[in-house]
Amino acid sequence: MTSRDWQVERRAVVDRDEYACRSCGFEDAGDSRTALEIHPIDTAESGPGTHAHESAFVTVCTDCSTTLRGDHAGIPETPTALFERVRETTQRQGGAISEVASFASLATSLPSALEADEIPAKSVDETNVESADEGQTAAENAASDPLEEYCRTRRDAILALDLADAHLEALEAVDETAFDTDVRTSLQSVVESGHSLQSTLRTVVERAETVPAGLERCAACVGTVTDGSCSTCGLEARATSEWEDPDGTLAFERLFAAINSELQAASGTTKTLTEQTTTLAEALSGEEAS
Repeated sequence: MTSRDWQVERRAVVDRDEYACRSCGFEDAGDSRTALEIHPIDTAESGPGTHAHESAFVTVCTDCSTTLRGDHAGIPETPTALFERVRETTQRQGGAISEVASFASLATSLPSALEADEIPAKSVDETNVESADEGQTAAENAASDPLEEYCRTRRDAILALDLADAHLEALEAVDETAFDTDVRTSLQSVVESGHSLQSTLRTVVERAETVPAGLERCAACVGTVTDGSCSTCGLEARATSEWEDPDGTLAFERLFAAINSELQAASGTTKTLTEQTTTLAEALSGEEAS
């Protein structure tokens, strides 16, 4: 992909996201595109010189992009600043839980939607061209099309997880020697539980992505899969053997039960994380008072 092709792809992503950051909602009212960037949400290589479909990217503002790149400038060295960073991290993870749960709910509804003929048997790109109402926003069009809604909620869920990961990495970069033993121990517990929660939520996303794969659709853009790859974005078909019945069909009920189980596990970890954050707050309060 040439630099020019990359800019065309970038414009397609920003246009799709209506010139707004999908994390904080910042809008580029001037349509200058200078305050918005695109963030890759899939593991495949992406960037100038590579080929990637717009479904592999999401629009973010420069501030959120800086966070995602892991710029840990201004690492807190006071109890108050550290707790503020921890609070921001837990808020990010709370948002990630909500986004992942929404994506999982949407994904598990796809089989019944297809069976009820609520979704045209065509690629997402074709569906957009034929059914999108020019008077509607992209979000409104997505809400009226389960395939588009799947793609949108998937992008938002992965972006939320990427941002939560970045905040956890920032906590790990804190100079622990600036704090006493109680604070260091409590902070380590919070970070470990945070990573555990992230791992569980990413498992939910992976399992939710298996649903369209079981319907012979792409896990990323839900285009039709033929000959082992997506006809729309070119992504290789997701393996589904782990969730197949002896006759080769996907055991959706078993898959859905596994997704629900992981979400329940995430809820339990969240409770533990809340308790650990409270303990950390008490330790920081004690250090600040001393």
